[in-house]
Amino acid sequence: MLDLSFVRNNLSGIEEMLRNRGMDPKTVLKDFPNVEAQRRQAIKSAETLKAERNRLSAKIPVLKKAGQDATQLVSETKEMRAQIQELEKAAEEYDARMTELLTGIPNMPHASVPVGKSADDNVEVRQWGAPPKFDFAAKPHWELGEQLGILDLERAAKVSGARFAVYWDAGARLERALANFMLDVHTREHGYTEVLPPFMVNSESMYGTGQLPKFASDLFRVPHGDKDLWLIPTAEVPVTNLYRDEVLDGTRLPVSLTAHTPCFRSEAGSYGKDVRGIIRQHQFQKVELVKFARPEHSYDDLEKLTRDAEEILQKLELHYRVMLLSTADMSFSSAKTYDLEVWLPGQKLYREISSCSNFEAFQARRANIRFRPEGKGKSEFVHTLNGSGLAVGRTWLAILENYQQPDGSVVVPKALRPYMGTDRILPRQPLE
Repeated sequence: MLDLSFVRNNLSGIEEMLRNRGMDPKTVLKDFPNVEAQRRQAIKSAETLKAERNRLSAKIPVLKKAGQDATQLVSETKEMRAQIQELEKAAEEYDARMTELLTGIPNMPHASVPVGKSADDNVEVRQWGAPPKFDFAAKPHWELGEQLGILDLERAAKVSGARFAVYWDAGARLERALANFMLDVHTREHGYTEVLPPFMVNSESMYGTGQLPKFASDLFRVPHGDKDLWLIPTAEVPVTNLYRDEVLDGTRLPVSLTAHTPCFRSEAGSYGKDVRGIIRQHQFQKVELVKFARPEHSYDDLEKLTRDAEEILQKLELHYRVMLLSTADMSFSSAKTYDLEVWLPGQKLYREISSCSNFEAFQARRANIRFRPEGKGKSEFVHTLNGSGLAVGRTWLAILENYQQPDGSVVVPKALRPYMGTDRILPRQPLE
């Protein structure tokens, strides 16, 4: 969430930002200036009346002590008290309306973010490696997985429905091996602390990281007593909220955490997209990277976090590119985002496998996460960052498509062989 005073003093800039994000300022801001003016007027009137009431109240004991009648003053102060209560109630209602409006305003993009109208305006920053060359027609992962007997979408649909998957044998081991490999690299080489958070969170947590109230339709809600719980769409939500309403020690920043969790998304806005294979699932696994940083260092931390995610792809020897997202393709809460896109030869296209973002103080303001700078008494909001390090399922399918062989087998990348215990995935004989 943006700071109220910043929005108030930069309305023209906010309107331009909304247009750059492909949003209608009138729809988002609505009657913001009018609500803010009425809110400030109610507060000012209440304070003025309080001062007058205090002035008159101070006269009452003086009059009584002098034996004079104070009835009129007592009556006036009672009327003022009622007026003040009405004004304070009105101010609270305007406050609630103002908060509602502020939560609907996306984050301000960083100055380095390209202005665009769609994902076509994203900018390629760099590439690593080269696409594999085959002397045969490369297959997509859904064909390879079925032929190897390690990916079962039909039984998953029977058990749960569309957009779910069952992994068998080496397919299940590959998923587990990838998660363990990623966690080991991030904790042993990159300096992250591993955490295993809950997979369901309360509404306050979803609000803190920006999923609620705007994106409720993309989530899975679990009614629980008189409150709702939510299945996490990413480990970003519980891990970021670990420090909600806390003040961190500035000398210990940045705090770098990593977590491996399942993720659950309703994909409400993606009907008809990526219906084949496991690109877009209701349930998938991800290794997440989360940082809490000092504002002056957060963009350096974003570059490091992105490089940490890239190194996983490099160790797996998978060709990828880094894309700087334009204003039209960024998430609601992000100030700057890099997408890592891995090459999939079976589909002949690049696919996002990680998004690495700096949210600046946008999430921290919503979740009230602060730090205390050295030598200063007043706390400040931290900057929060996160990125996938990586999406496990998409890495799984990238290995199948990039390491496929003419005989239908799949070579296991060298970095994963200690985790898999084999150098090749061969067709399995399923139970009839």
